[in-house]
Amino acid sequence: MELGQNVVVHHPDQVNLYGCKVGDNSKIAAFVEIQRGAVVGRNVKIEAFVFIPTGVTIEDGVFVGPHVCFSNDRYPAAVDERGKLLEVGDWQVVPTLVRRRASIGANATIICGITIGEGAMVGAGATVTHDVPADSLVVGNPARIVGPRPRWWGRPPVRARKRKLDLA
Repeated sequence: MELGQNVVVHHPDQVNLYGCKVGDNSKIAAFVEIQRGAVVGRNVKIEAFVFIPTGVTIEDGVFVGPHVCFSNDRYPAAVDERGKLLEVGDWQVVPTLVRRRASIGANATIICGITIGEGAMVGAGATVTHDVPADSLVVGNPARIVGPRPRWWGRPPVRARKRKLDLA
């Protein structure tokens, strides 16, 4: 495992990082697994219960919401045609790429072999089965483009209303 500078692992005893690379200033929450050969860039935020297997590359500035699951095998199986248990190397790892500044919402499933474009947003619960264009928003199962990615700086700030307490 190779951790960059200022990487924060909130609960190190509750994460499983092995043989992976994590870039500077990234934050990793509890119950995350990042497997051998996976690469996480700088300034990445990974929320709780995320699974990142071998073959996944996440570039700089990406947000990965809670319970996001990546896959790395198109045809997963436990045994071969003769019933023999498959072991490491008995299947082909299919790479997945998440480009800079993308955001992936809670409970999304990312099928292997796709690219999530720069600045794209995957909605919560989406199942991504095809490439996601840069700066787009995809939602649903299977995920479909519904428009451009919303920009937080393009929305007016939310101001909390002060409630008057009527104690009479």
